Amino acid sequence: MFIVGLTGGIGSGKSTVADLFVQRGVALVDTDAIVHELTGPGAAAISALRAAFGDAILRADGGLDRVAMRQRVFSDAAAKSTLEAILHPMIRAESARRCAAATTPYVLLAVPLLVEAGTYRERCDRILVVDCEEATQVARVVARNGMTEAEIRAIMAAQASRSVRLAAADDVVDNDGTPETLPAQIEKLHQTYLQAALTKVKANC
Repeated sequence: MFIVGLTGGIGSGKSTVADLFVQRGVALVDTDAIVHELTGPGAAAISALRAAFGDAILRADGGLDRVAMRQRVFSDAAAKSTLEAILHPMIRAESARRCAAATTPYVLLAVPLLVEAGTYRERCDRILVVDCEEATQVARVVARNGMTEAEIRAIMAAQASRSVRLAAADDVVDNDGTPETLPAQIEKLHQTYLQAALTKVKANC
C-alpha cells in the first residue's frame, strides 16, 4: 500500500486539505479521529488513562477531558511521556490496520505530530506538509476555537517548528491564501500519488 503522511501545524488547514483528497476518492486514516475513539466513554484507553492520571482528566460521561489533559501534559514532561506511552502504541496499531484494509490506490495518513513522532517516516512513502505563515495559523485558531494568542503560541511552541516540518516534507501545500487556491494543488498531487502508487505496485509484482 502506498501511504502519504499528511501533517502541518495547528491552524494550517490539514482537515481542509484532507477533505479535498477524500473528495477524489482517497481513503483517509485520521489519527486524531482514532484518538477520539480510543478516549471516548468506556473506550480502549480509558482504564489505563484513569489509572495513570486519576479521575481529574475525565469528563462527567467518563470520556477523556482533552482540555484538562492538554493542560496537564504542557506543564509536566513526565505526564506527557506517560500519556504517549499509553496512546501511541494503540494509535499505531489501529492506523496500521486501517491503512492495510484500504482498497484505494493510496492512503492519506493524517498525523498532526507526524514530524515529532519520527517513526512515521518509516511507514510513509511520501510526507505532505500543509504550510502557512505562523500569523495565519494564529488567526485561524482564534477564529475557530476562540483561544487566546498566548494559548495558541504555547501549542505551537510544543510542536515542531515550521522550518523543521518543511525540511521533512517531500511535498508542500501552500495554504496561506484563500480556499480557492487549494483544489489545483491537491489535484496535481493526487495525480502524482496515483502514478507513484501504480509504480510501487508494479515494482512489487
